[in-house]
Amino acid sequence: MGKKIVYVVGGLLSPNGMSQVLSQKINYLAEYTDYELYMILTEKAEMPWYYKISSKVKYVNFNINFDELDTMPLLKKIWNYRKKQKKYKGMFTDYLMSIRPDITVSTCRREINFINDIKDGSKKVGEIHFNKSIYRKAKFSFLPPFINKLISHFWIKSFIIQVNKLDKFIVLSDEDSKQWKGLNNINVINNPIKQIPKEYSSCKNKRAIAVGRYTWQKGFDLLIDAWKIVEKKHSDWFLDIYGGGQNDYFVDYAKINGVENIKFNNATEDIYSKYKESSLFIMSSRYEGFGLVLAEAMSCGLPVISFDCPCGPKDIIEDGVNGLLTKEGNIKILAEKICYLIENEDKRIEMGSKAKVSALRFKEGSIMPIWIKLFNDLTL
Repeated sequence: MGKKIVYVVGGLLSPNGMSQVLSQKINYLAEYTDYELYMILTEKAEMPWYYKISSKVKYVNFNINFDELDTMPLLKKIWNYRKKQKKYKGMFTDYLMSIRPDITVSTCRREINFINDIKDGSKKVGEIHFNKSIYRKAKFSFLPPFINKLISHFWIKSFIIQVNKLDKFIVLSDEDSKQWKGLNNINVINNPIKQIPKEYSSCKNKRAIAVGRYTWQKGFDLLIDAWKIVEKKHSDWFLDIYGGGQNDYFVDYAKINGVENIKFNNATEDIYSKYKESSLFIMSSRYEGFGLVLAEAMSCGLPVISFDCPCGPKDIIEDGVNGLLTKEGNIKILAEKICYLIENEDKRIEMGSKAKVSALRFKEGSIMPIWIKLFNDLTL
């Protein structure tokens, strides 16, 4: 067997961008390298996974269940977090010491606080799926803003101390890398597209599409407001949103605002077929780690419209060429740019064609060799 590599995954229980990318990369390495791959999970060992993992990959689930903390009141959460973290550190350390991997890949979550102290001999790599501007921000409603700011400063300072000890720290975009000042171990590796389709959108169906979890981050409330403007001018166009999580709030929000031509769908494993049935893609996120759905949609020949939010869209979209960037949070301009592509079919098709070509730089065959070279260089 080749090198031993341990990936810290956390959970694979529901559709989300980080779990999708991690499972995709692990499966690629299992298929195309001789690495001996391991996964560490922490959540609900009795539950089935949403994502399929190669049978070649060994795994352990510590069954710590950190997700339980989200439902606890603050004092109980703090007490239980300390207990769970102590248990996690002990089990994590024992596991690495028994396996003796060559490389341990952390997703820079709870294990970042102790991973550098484990003397198992492995090179430590951190990959972060969040951008610095929103990472480790204190948002305690019962505290004044300046206290939240002080807590956030302490949290991010502590994080950077740990990150500086890693052998490599991987971020997803050039935009985000500029925010992590003073780090000498930082590399940029974009997320890879799962597949490059053989068939593409004609960009002629009167349908737009958006994809993401039904959370505040994804800004679907802003998109509903923008689509209300679009719908008044183009009542024959429809918007489909696909995502995991609870969509009740957004369904009600659309009804209250009298927006009719939107359908809120559950997540689907065949999102590429939905891209191909659509004629433009819209991303209304307030922030992103990278925004892989943009690259996915572009690979299907869709022009994309996105808020220029931190971080990722400006790394993916060449404004006016393969898509359109618009001022973050500006609903009126977002609606205007959607209407522009609706009203200009030739431009829509032209941008979609260029999007298809530019998306090739994110294919697995381009991105994963960068990871393999990094792993090989670390263990020379």
